[in-house]
Amino acid sequence: MFACCLLPIAYFCPMKLAQRLAIGYIRTKFKLLSAISKKKAAEQAFRLFCSPQRRKPKKFPKIFSEAETLQFKTEGILINGWRWNHPAPRKALILHGFESSAINFDRYVRPLMRKGYEVLAFDAPGHGRSGGQFINAPLYRKMITDIHKKYGPVQSFLAHSFGGLALALALEEISHDEGYKIALVAPATETSTAIDSFFRFLKLDEAIRPEFEKVIIRKGGLSPAWYSIRRAMRHIRAKVLWIHDQDDAVTPLADALKVREDNHPNVSFMITEGLGHRRIYRENNVTKKIIDFL
Repeated sequence: MFACCLLPIAYFCPMKLAQRLAIGYIRTKFKLLSAISKKKAAEQAFRLFCSPQRRKPKKFPKIFSEAETLQFKTEGILINGWRWNHPAPRKALILHGFESSAINFDRYVRPLMRKGYEVLAFDAPGHGRSGGQFINAPLYRKMITDIHKKYGPVQSFLAHSFGGLALALALEEISHDEGYKIALVAPATETSTAIDSFFRFLKLDEAIRPEFEKVIIRKGGLSPAWYSIRRAMRHIRAKVLWIHDQDDAVTPLADALKVREDNHPNVSFMITEGLGHRRIYRENNVTKKIIDFL
C-alpha cells in the first residue's frame, strides 16, 4: 500500500551545520548498513522516504476562526480538517504538499467562498494537526476518496506537490466528468523521479535500489512507475489547469513537460519563472489564475 512522497531532507537547503552533520550521519549509517544487508538498508531507506521531518504546526490564520472543524479516520489515523460556507451546492477541496499543511493555503479560502463554494481543507496523515507519523500516496489517496464520500461530492480541487499525485490517483477511483475542475500546482508528477532524487541526495548505494523497489511492490503490489500523474492522466476527464515553475528544484518541470507533450485536450499549462516549488502557490498572479479557473 505504499509509494511515497518527495525527499523530505531536500527542503533543508541551504542547510545549517547541525542539519549537515545529521545528513552526514545518515549517509554513513546507510553506507554501513548497505554493506551488511541490502534488504535491511532498503527497508530503512523506504521508512525514511515516507517520514515527514518537519511537523510543528503554525498558528492558525484568521480565516480559520470562521471554519467548522471536522474529524474522521482514514486507515485508523485521525484526520483533522476545516470547512467553510456549509452547505453550498458546489464544493472545493484544498490538498497540501509534503511537509506542508492546510493552513498554508488560507489565501484561497475567502475567494472560493465568494464564488459560492463550500471549501474543505484537511491535514494529511503525518502532517499538521492530523495523526500518524508516515505518509504515502495510497494513504493520501484513500484520505481524498474518504473525504469525497463523507463530505462531498467534491467537484473542484486545488492540489500542490504531493497532493497533486494523490489527487490524480484518487480521481481514477472517483466517478467524475468534464464538469470537474482541478488546479495542479507544481505536482509531484513521477514517483520514480522522487526516488532518483532521494538516492542522489543521500548518496545511497544504487545496489539497494532493486530492494527498495521490491519493498514498494511488496507493500502495494505495484511498481514505483505506476504512481505517476502522467499515467493517471489518461483516465482523468476533469478540466485541468497545471501550473509549474521553470526553477522548481523539487518537482522538476521536465516531468510536467512530458505530460504537456501528450497533448490532453482537457489540460492547460501555465509555466512560471523564478517562483520555485513553494512560493509559486503564494504568488498573486498564480492565485488569481487558480481562482478564476475554479
